[in-house]
Amino acid sequence: MTCWLCVLSLQLLLLPAAPPPAGGCPARCECTAQTRAVACPRRRLTAVPEGIPAETRLLELSRNRIRCLNPGDLASLPLLEELDLSDNVIAHVEPGAFANLPRLRELRLRGNLLKLIPPGVFTRLDNLTLLDLSENKLVILLDYTFQDLRSLRRLEVGDNDLVFISRRAFAGLLALEELTLERCNLTALSGESLGHLRGLGALRLRHLAIAALEDQNFQRLPGLLHLEIDNWPLLEEMAAGSLWGLNLTSLSVTHTNITAVPAAALRHQAHLTCLNLSHNPISTVPRGSFRDLVRLRELHLAGALLAVVEPQAFLGLRQIRLLNLSNNLLSTLEESTFHSVNTLETLRVDGNPLACDCRLLWIVQRRKTLNFDGRLPACATPAEVRGDALRNLPDSVLFEYFVCRKPKIRERRLQHVTAAAGDDVRFQCRAEGEPAPTVAWVTPRHRAVTAASAGRARVLPGGTLQIRDAQPGDSGTYTCVASNAGGNDTYFATLSVQPEPAANRTPGEGHNDTQVAVRFPLDLTTILVSTAMGCITFLGVVLFCFLLLFVWSRGRGQHKNNFSVEYSFRKVDGPAAAAGQGGARKFNMKMI
Repeated sequence: MTCWLCVLSLQLLLLPAAPPPAGGCPARCECTAQTRAVACPRRRLTAVPEGIPAETRLLELSRNRIRCLNPGDLASLPLLEELDLSDNVIAHVEPGAFANLPRLRELRLRGNLLKLIPPGVFTRLDNLTLLDLSENKLVILLDYTFQDLRSLRRLEVGDNDLVFISRRAFAGLLALEELTLERCNLTALSGESLGHLRGLGALRLRHLAIAALEDQNFQRLPGLLHLEIDNWPLLEEMAAGSLWGLNLTSLSVTHTNITAVPAAALRHQAHLTCLNLSHNPISTVPRGSFRDLVRLRELHLAGALLAVVEPQAFLGLRQIRLLNLSNNLLSTLEESTFHSVNTLETLRVDGNPLACDCRLLWIVQRRKTLNFDGRLPACATPAEVRGDALRNLPDSVLFEYFVCRKPKIRERRLQHVTAAAGDDVRFQCRAEGEPAPTVAWVTPRHRAVTAASAGRARVLPGGTLQIRDAQPGDSGTYTCVASNAGGNDTYFATLSVQPEPAANRTPGEGHNDTQVAVRFPLDLTTILVSTAMGCITFLGVVLFCFLLLFVWSRGRGQHKNNFSVEYSFRKVDGPAAAAGQGGARKFNMKMI
């Protein structure tokens, strides 16, 4: 009996394999003749099934258990255009595995166990335009990994264990338009490796542990138009030259730790039309932060810690169409922050604790025409209209809550303080108005001092100006300016700081021992004393001159002006001399 069973089993093994079902479709797959597609997802396949029609153009083998791809596995599909091998357990791809697929345009290897792409894997894929290698175990991209993919336009290599990208890893990708790097272990970007992507138009960098953008990162990408930086928790600032060489039209920097608007980095992005700085801990938008972005149409600053938008913060945005400031800490948004509100079409200020007063009147007046994108802003104060949407407020409310009261400084008594060098000085300036005015001071050197100013001078809560370690150069008139949306009020205070006596100075204590300049005050007493001393000196000199003339004139008549001189010639030997000698001679001389 056992012998007969063995013979029967041997005969069954020697029988030819069963032919594929009618229509040439593998047993566990679904075939569509019209689109020439073969779909075999979730069939627990451990290898590429046999019997796939040679004219197949789309083959889906996702969510199976395929472990390896060999050169002959797909050799019978020369017309294949799309191949999906996602979510398998492929750990190795032999070089030449896709060599017989010259028409392949899309290749998806997402969600496998690939750790390394050996050279030659993508040989002869001249028409490939999309390659998805995301969610694998890739650790490194070797030089010339993609050199044969000259038609590739989109490359996905995110969600890998990448720690290094070789300098020539992207060499040969002349047509690449989109590159995504996300959820990797990269700690730096190589400007040299990205420099091979001359035609790159969109770059997405997400969930990376990179702490800084260097000046040369994107310098060799002149064609880059869209740059996305998302979830970089170690990024705290953007250097002034980090975007140098780019002509972006869209920039998104979200979920980082930058605390200020990167105005210096944005300065040369004149072609930017969309800017997204949402979900960053930015608390203030200073004046002129976007003044060079003359083509900007969309600005997103949602979900930040934005509490202050300074006047003229959006100066220069002549074409702004959409502004998203939702989910921040703003209590108001004044019309003076804009270059012009006439171009604004969509405004998002929902999710802010808005104070409904005259500063929001410009929004209320346009509440019927402005697009709030389906999320209506509501009042947080005053209590009478708390929770009411701005669009639904009746016109009668405008005259009750949306009226401003000009600031008024309460104490107008002249403050004149005389202090010694090194003293601390304070000037008070308390103002009231509706809404509550802000107080700033202007120094004698025409420098504005606010609550945010750094240095020896600052404005304390309540408007008081504090000057620490006062110096003679601080002397002069100080101007307090209280302002709100209704106007402003001014007040003046004077300060005189006496210089420190030279005897009290210690060597090296804030002074130069070799060159000490002492300034004397020019008061009335000093001028009178100096004039009197000069007059006395002049009169003394004149009197002395007259005295000399008098003495000289008195002694002039006691001297003779004429005197006689007798002269005798010298004797000379000889008769001729004797004959010519006439004796002594006299002549008279007059002194002048």
